[in-house]
Amino acid sequence: MTRSLFSPLALGRVELPNRIAVSPMAQYSSDADGCASDWHLAHLGQLCYSGAGLLMTEATAVEPAGRGSLRCLGLYGDAQEQALARVVAFCKQWGSARVGVQLSHAGRKASIRPPWAGRGPLPPEEGGWQPLAPSALAGDAGAPVPQALDEQGIARIRQAFVDAAARAARTGFDVVELHAAHGYLLHQFLSPLSNQRGDAYGGSAAGRMRLPLEIAEQVRAALPADRALGVRISASDWAEGGFGLDDAVALAGALKEIGCDYVCVSSGGLVGHQRISVGPGYQVPFAAAVRERTGIATRAVGLISRPEQADAIVRSGEADFVALGRAMLDDPRWGWHAADALGGQVPYPKQYERAASKVWPGARPAR
Repeated sequence: MTRSLFSPLALGRVELPNRIAVSPMAQYSSDADGCASDWHLAHLGQLCYSGAGLLMTEATAVEPAGRGSLRCLGLYGDAQEQALARVVAFCKQWGSARVGVQLSHAGRKASIRPPWAGRGPLPPEEGGWQPLAPSALAGDAGAPVPQALDEQGIARIRQAFVDAAARAARTGFDVVELHAAHGYLLHQFLSPLSNQRGDAYGGSAAGRMRLPLEIAEQVRAALPADRALGVRISASDWAEGGFGLDDAVALAGALKEIGCDYVCVSSGGLVGHQRISVGPGYQVPFAAAVRERTGIATRAVGLISRPEQADAIVRSGEADFVALGRAMLDDPRWGWHAADALGGQVPYPKQYERAASKVWPGARPAR
């Protein structure tokens, strides 16, 4: 069968009905304990029938100190698990998308205000806390200096990822994705710009990869065999001396050997002095290179917005599937409209079938 945006994709034992994914997108709308709110029910609920084959939650912290802000989502206790289970159950009852969770720890990017409040550091009097990192290095001028993790702290966080993955499986998620990009903690361990440790978790490339690989291996072992495991990785820090494409290829190859089913290839977000060259599909060549050199399934991201663009990425073999973020916020029925534009098919909820172009004459003029 010719690959297209609308052909199915197997990630391990999880089959996606098509190759469209909704990217993880931070909402800064949980309660103060990191529990999913009615906003998450409405946000993810509307996107579960967008026509996408995979719906990802936002970065979801594995411990309270791993949240980006006080209102970031978490999965580290019974209350957080129960709140997310409500959302997942809704999405799986009414939508056609497989549902995934992105497990994360913000590291030195933790304890900030939300974007609409300026993103600055959250002071202790407003509930802020001490950020953690592999080394006591601030990510940008004016940012707080994080506390360097000792081996006990590393062990605690490693177990927190494993525990959160077990909670994700109980909650009903089909896919678990580890966040090792965008300057979050696992990315901080990977990059020589943020990891200047002299122990077994630093120094060489192998040392810097050690914690992310340990977590991936232990999470894979903790997950049922019928759940897929992926990792979001970075292919460039966009800064001299940083983590680069060859590093990403080495990491992806090691993740494949562990049993990871895919990598999502992104870039940037680690340091304030990065110099990114941004344009439509600017990160797709990274995904293509990782896929070609390792054979692992890849997801492409980064200013992908048009159906023709997304379909071309899949048909050309640059990536196995694509993820869209802001394009989905702008058009929560992106998958429907892409199918109309390209002559493909995506599932509609029965309640909305009357709006399909094959039965509604007004569909094409409206779109």
